[in-house]
This record gives sequence, structure tokens and C-alpha cells, in this order.
Amino acid sequence: MMITTDPASVPSPLGPLADQLRLAVAAYLARFNGSSREHTESDLRCYLAWCAERGLDPLAVQRAHLELYIRWMQETCRFKPSTISRRFSVTAGFYRTCAIDGVLEHSPAEHVRRPAVPPESPTLGFTHLQFEALLTAARQSPHPCDFALVAMLGLLGLRIFEATSADIADLGEEHGHRVLRVCGKGTKIVLVPLPPAVGRAIDRAVAGRTHGPVLLNNRGARMDRHAATRRLRRLATTAGIQATRAHPHMLRHTFVICTAPGARGTAISGVRRNVAHKYLLLREGRAARAGPGSFLFDALFGLTWLTCLTR
Repeated sequence: MMITTDPASVPSPLGPLADQLRLAVAAYLARFNGSSREHTESDLRCYLAWCAERGLDPLAVQRAHLELYIRWMQETCRFKPSTISRRFSVTAGFYRTCAIDGVLEHSPAEHVRRPAVPPESPTLGFTHLQFEALLTAARQSPHPCDFALVAMLGLLGLRIFEATSADIADLGEEHGHRVLRVCGKGTKIVLVPLPPAVGRAIDRAVAGRTHGPVLLNNRGARMDRHAATRRLRRLATTAGIQATRAHPHMLRHTFVICTAPGARGTAISGVRRNVAHKYLLLREGRAARAGPGSFLFDALFGLTWLTCLTR
């Protein structure tokens, strides 16, 4: 999908905008591309909508208005601190760009207090037994893409958008290994090796197709993250897993938990290579952040739950 940076095409909930504001929005969004631009545009649109509802000119707001914006997200929307921090970082980046381009003398977001975000992710992964039960439920599911979805997220550590954006054309071979070409954050391309179990799961999902996405929804279209979340929750219920709100990122955490340094004889450097995340925080035996990336998956493919895939 082509994404344009034409100021006239920048979507906004404010209706007709002043040319200066439209140009400022376009100049800021032009700094991003791909999914990063889409997410940034979505967060910026939320802020512009908030300003429109209150009759505020985004280029004339003061620090107090931005403090109220944060309080609105905390008290009215009840967003988590991580969500508030992410959304406000987009707003702060927009005003920083305005100051750089000379649209504003200084950024009104410069001294705004942001909510403290805990250094450790609150997301928990599945236990080994829960993951084995989830794999079994996915393998026995009548939908052929369920097994591939769980395998790609839990055995490769892919982010949900990386798994759902994978195409059949991204499958290949490198140095005798079956690999999957993955476009991660910042449009970084990595070749992820496919162990036999994951390769069989993907072949089952592809089912002889020669082009198109690897993962399909019930209508035969590309599976998105919302459909993936619904399928994962149904699989968790089928497997008898009691999770409050099961979501795809839990499988990514499960991947890191099962390759945690010391737990399976895997060095922390190996985990960092296997995951395409800048930070890796381990505490009390569980990993907080992770993702895909290396040819060496160390002891991962010899773990106990993989034996259930070939039984």
C-alpha cells in the first residue's frame, strides 16, 4: 500500500485545516514509513480529535492543555501508562518537529510530566504445559491456519504484524535451511530459519497455494491482528487455558521464556540474536521483551513441547 506525504491528503478529524497546520502534520508524518507511519498517524489523529472537540488550535496550545490531554487519557479513557506514554510521545514528537521547522518558537510539550512506565513488561507468557496444550488444540483445529499462527508466534517469536504480513513469496531457502523473510520494525528485513515443525505448519496453511498471504481468515482474506486475537482466544478456551485476556503478544513472551538464559542452556546473547528487540530484560526467570532474527536457535527446537508436534 502506497502512503503519501502530500499535505492535502493528510487525514484529519478537524475538517478544513489551516495550511500551516496541514503542512506541519505532513512534515512530521513524512519522517516515518510503513507501519510506523500508520501507527504514528493514528496516535496523532487522536490528539487532533481531542483538540477539535475542545475548539483548540493545535499550533496554539500551551503546556497546560497538554497536561489536560494526559489527564483525559488517564481518567476518562483509563489507558495504561504505556499507552499514554506512547501516544503522548507522538504528540511531543510533532511539536518537536514544529520547533525544528520554525513553525513554533518552542515545543509546549517540553516540560510536560509523563506517567511513569514500569521497566518490566506486565505481559505474561504461557507456561510450558499451557503452550503444549495450545499447540495441540491448534494442530487439531479444523482451520489450517491456526497451527501456523501459534507456531509462528510461539516458536519463532514473531510480532503479530510480522506473522500476518508474511506472504508465500517470503518463503525460501538459504544455506540449506528453509527460511522466512520477515519485515520487522523500521522495515528491517531478517531471514528467520524454519524448524521442521514450523515448516510443516506453514505448509499446511499454504495448502498448495503459490501466492498470497500465509495466514488467512475465515473469508479467505489476509488474517489481521484482530482476527488472530479472536482465534487465539478460541484456541485457549478449547485447550482449557484460563487466561483473562489471551492475546498474540503472550506467545512472543512465551518464546523468550522458553529460551531464557540458564533455563534451557541458551546464552543471553543467543536470545538477543533470536529476537529483534533492542532491549531484553530478564527478571525472576522470565523475559520482558523479545522478537525474531537469527539462524542459530540454539536449544529451542529440542525443547520438550516440540516432541508433541511429532507424536
